[in-house]
Amino acid sequence: DAADAVRQVGYWADVGATSYKGYMHLTREQLDAIVKAAHARKAKVTAHLCAVTYAEATAMGIDNLEHGFFASTDFVDGKQPDVCTSGDAAPKSLDALAVDDPRMAALQRQMIDNKVALTSTLTIFETFSYGRPMAPAAALDLLMPQLREQYVSRYTAIQRGGPNPHGRIFPKNMVWEKQFHDAGGLLVAGTDPTGYGGVIPGYSSLRQFELLREAGFDAATTVKVMTFNGATYLGRTADIGRIAPGLRADLVAFAAPLDATKPALPEVSWTMKAGRAWDRAKILNAWKGQVGLR
Repeated sequence: DAADAVRQVGYWADVGATSYKGYMHLTREQLDAIVKAAHARKAKVTAHLCAVTYAEATAMGIDNLEHGFFASTDFVDGKQPDVCTSGDAAPKSLDALAVDDPRMAALQRQMIDNKVALTSTLTIFETFSYGRPMAPAAALDLLMPQLREQYVSRYTAIQRGGPNPHGRIFPKNMVWEKQFHDAGGLLVAGTDPTGYGGVIPGYSSLRQFELLREAGFDAATTVKVMTFNGATYLGRTADIGRIAPGLRADLVAFAAPLDATKPALPEVSWTMKAGRAWDRAKILNAWKGQVGLR
């Protein structure tokens, strides 16, 4: 209940937690208690919602919402308070929602006015969508054999199944995320390496960049969304999120300049973590066939 949630927030704050994530079946009472308790400890709250709508969470003062607008249940007809919608009710409601529906614009405005950030995780939803490409072969080479087989089998079944709601929602969510950003919202980016194996660490970050470009963001804005905006949300612009003297040197070097007209990224030459450069080829060779083991 709400009291349990408050005790959990306090326990983890005492051992150093600075942020919390709510999940799908939290009630309004529980989530509201978490937000209040976390804010009292100067911590932030994000959530992958379902039982609570985006509008309800926004009114509570939540800091961030996960997964673009894919997890929104605000538009489900007959949505019962504090009950996570069953089956495909949520995707069906988004499938039926016009991309320019004023209700979506109103929700975005409510979030922006209340300074609620939005995390784009296009990579995970691409894996469930008909008509989208398979993960590149070099990425699949990293997966442990069982996970690779599982991914290829599920991907093939989705593509053979023909057009599906996820495939129709996918481009609409791209538009909604850009609308949110362009209207003044704080859009940040993640990858959510879950699902059935197609969101592969490293490669998924590159793919998220390409998908934001596909959504209509220019290269410079995409870089900002995936770096500075995240640092801004975390309150860490003093040490990460930009290239400047005195900041932590977390860098990715590409073999060629970013192309202003094409979403695809050039090859990565090397990566740098806290000032130490790493050879990309050596890392990939060392992890072939192992991702998913640990």
